[in-house]
Amino acid sequence: MMMLIDAGNSRIKWRLVAENGVLGAGACTHDATGELAARLETPGITRVLGCNVAGPARAEALAALAARRGLAVEWLASSAQRCGVQNMYTHPTRLGADRWAALIGARGHHAGNVLVVMAGTATTLDILSADGRFVGGHILPGVGLMRQLLADGTAQLPLMGGRYRTRPRDTADAIVSGCLNAQAGAIERVFRQLDDPRAACLLSGGAADEIEALLDIPFQRVENLVLDGLHRIARAA
Repeated sequence: MMMLIDAGNSRIKWRLVAENGVLGAGACTHDATGELAARLETPGITRVLGCNVAGPARAEALAALAARRGLAVEWLASSAQRCGVQNMYTHPTRLGADRWAALIGARGHHAGNVLVVMAGTATTLDILSADGRFVGGHILPGVGLMRQLLADGTAQLPLMGGRYRTRPRDTADAIVSGCLNAQAGAIERVFRQLDDPRAACLLSGGAADEIEALLDIPFQRVENLVLDGLHRIARAA
């Protein structure tokens, strides 16, 4: 039995898996890990595999949580090749571990050309070729971060509520609509550059709910590509 952990900037996502399938899954903030701690008490866990982009202090806190149960966390590091995916980054080890895990997870969902979209604190758009090569990707601020940057960088655009509208008529709606259109537009632009009618777009991450209704391309929602990637890695090992 294994515990898989995706420690992102905003939340921790986890999945408890056995040979016969998923036994449990959940998410929490970095300051409220009670449920995760309780799940680590499950008898029979022999391995904890994690992906961390939240910094060393968060990794140490999670490692200490596992250590109290006699478990050590194996943190994923990016590499040149794994599970049929070849990392073409100029410096492969500098690719974010979450992006690397998501690409490996995506390879398990689609064997052709694929655009891997992770919509979280940041939005990443990574291209995986049909022969398994990660050929490059884009990073832009996520929806929430875009809104926060506008509030921090301007005097008259405060962080406030708002809804998506095709023709916004107040400032709050204009901000939300602009940020969401920027996300959807970037995704659609990169997807169309693949120029392949059989290509897939896999959409994952906490902001996917806000973005998916605007997309004018075929796509598939995936609950957590990072955890899917960790699962593939664990099974391959």
